[in-house]
Amino acid sequence: MSTVLARDALPRLRPLEGLDFRNTFVDALPADALLVNRPRLVANAAYTRVEPTPVASARLLAWSDRLGEFLGIDRPPASGPAAEVLAGNRLLPSMKPYAARYGGHQFGVWAGQLGDGRAITLGEIVATDGSRQELQLKGAGKTPYSRTADGRAVLRSSLREFACSEAMFHLGVPTTRALSLVATGEPVIRDMFYDGNPAPEPGAVVCRVAPSFLRFGNFQIFAAQRETEGLKRLVEYVMREFYLALPSVEAFFEEVCRRTALLLVDWMRFGFVHGVMNTDNMSVLGQTIDYGPYGWLEGYDPGWTPNTTDAQSLRYTYGNQPGIAQWNLARFGEALLPLVPDPAPLEASLKLYAELFNEGWQKALAAKLGLRSLDEPGDEELMNDLFVALQQEETDFTLFFRKLADVSLERPDLKPLEAAFYGEQEPSRREVLLAWIRRYAERAKRENDPLRRERMNAANPKYVFRNYLAQTAIDALAQDDASVLERLMRVLERPFDEQPEHEDLAARRPEWARHKAGCSALSCSS
Repeated sequence: MSTVLARDALPRLRPLEGLDFRNTFVDALPADALLVNRPRLVANAAYTRVEPTPVASARLLAWSDRLGEFLGIDRPPASGPAAEVLAGNRLLPSMKPYAARYGGHQFGVWAGQLGDGRAITLGEIVATDGSRQELQLKGAGKTPYSRTADGRAVLRSSLREFACSEAMFHLGVPTTRALSLVATGEPVIRDMFYDGNPAPEPGAVVCRVAPSFLRFGNFQIFAAQRETEGLKRLVEYVMREFYLALPSVEAFFEEVCRRTALLLVDWMRFGFVHGVMNTDNMSVLGQTIDYGPYGWLEGYDPGWTPNTTDAQSLRYTYGNQPGIAQWNLARFGEALLPLVPDPAPLEASLKLYAELFNEGWQKALAAKLGLRSLDEPGDEELMNDLFVALQQEETDFTLFFRKLADVSLERPDLKPLEAAFYGEQEPSRREVLLAWIRRYAERAKRENDPLRRERMNAANPKYVFRNYLAQTAIDALAQDDASVLERLMRVLERPFDEQPEHEDLAARRPEWARHKAGCSALSCSS
C-alpha cells in the first residue's frame, strides 16, 4: 500500500482572516470588572478585555512558513486583511482580545502588578495536530498594565523575538513561537542605551504563538493580593487544560519543576542566555518565553550576561541560570501555598528540580562530547578542566563543540579547532588545551564508537542565532531588505546540517561586532 498521500488528503491552509477563534481563557476565568483602558491597579481578575490600538500602515515583513503550516494558515500578502489583523487594525468576530494580569519578582525584588503592558491575546485557534494555540500580538498598544509605557515595540526587538523563537524551536528547545512580523508605519521613541538620548525607531508588531502564555507571575499576583478564590480558579484552569492527568496541586508543581529543569538543560547545552529571568518571564508550561536581551555564548564565559541592565549585579549570567530557575520556582511554590495543606511536597519538588537538572546536564555534556556517559573515574575532572581551558583561551562555545567532532582520536591536535579561537593567544594556554584534547581522545577511544562524529553533530548545532547575525538582519530590514532575514531563517531551520553554501553564517563573532550595539550585550529597551 502506498504511503504517499494524495494532495487533496493533505491539510489545506486557510486564510488567517477566515479563522474561527475560541476563547477558553476568557470564558473560564474572572475578568476585570472595569472596562477602561488606562494604566491602573486591577483586582480580583485574571485579565482585562482590551482591543489593540490601530497603526498607521500595516505591512507584513516576515512570516514563518513552518509555523503557518502547523497552524493551517496560508502565507498572506504583504498588505491586506491578514496584515491588518496581525497589526491589530482589524478584529475578527470570534475574537475576545485581552491583556493578562500578573505580577513578579524582577531582579530578585517583588515588583507588584506587572501584566501584559503591550501584549494583547486575540484568542485561540485549533492547529493541524488538534492542539489549541493562542495568538498574541506584542507591540499592539496600551493596556491597563502599561504603567508609563506606550504599549508599542520597535523593529529591532520584534525581529529578534520573531527569529529567535523559531530558531529555538528548530533546535528542539521548548519555546513560544512567532508567526509574523509586521511594520506599523509609525515611529516609536526609545532610549536604547538608557543614556538620556531617546530617538525615534521603526515600530513593529510580532504575533506570538503558544498553547498558553501563563507564567509564574499570573499565580503570584493572586497570592500577593490574597485573592485565593482567583488563584484557585487559575490553578484549576491550567491543570484542566494542560495537566489533566495530574491528581493534585502538589503534582502540578512537581511537573512544572521537572519541565523547567529540562528547559534549563536545553538552554545551557546550546550556550543560550535568557538575560532577564524574572518570575514573570518563566512559563508555567516549561517553555522559553519573552525574548528580550538574550544572547548566545561567543567566547565561553559563565559570568557573561547579554543584559546591560544586569551588568552590575550579574544576576542573570549564563552560569547562574540553573540556580535562578530554582529560586523562581520557589517563589512560584510560595504562591501555591494557600492551596496546599503541607509545604513538604513542594520543597521536595525543588530538590527534584536540582537532581533532574544535574542528571540532565551530565547527559547533555556526554552527548556534546560524543561519549555514552560521564560516569567513569576522572570524567568530572575532565569536564571541569575543559571549561577552565575554554575560558582562558577565549574559545567560541558553539564552534568548539561542533569542531571537536573533527579531531582525530589517533593523532589529536588543535588544527580542526582553529576556527573557534578568538585572536592571538599565549602559547602556554594553547598547550593547556592541547593537553586536554589528548586526554579527551584517550577517553573517547575507549568507547570505540564508529558513529562518534555523527552523534556529536546531532548534539552540537553548527548554526545559532548569534546577536551579530540578528543585528545584520535588523540593519538590512530597516533599509527594506528582507533577504538577510529570510536567508537566516532558512538556514536556522536546519541548525545541525552542514549547509556549506552558508558557511559564513556559522562563523564566530567578527571583531567589529565585539562592542557594537546590539551585537553583544543589549538593554531591555524595546
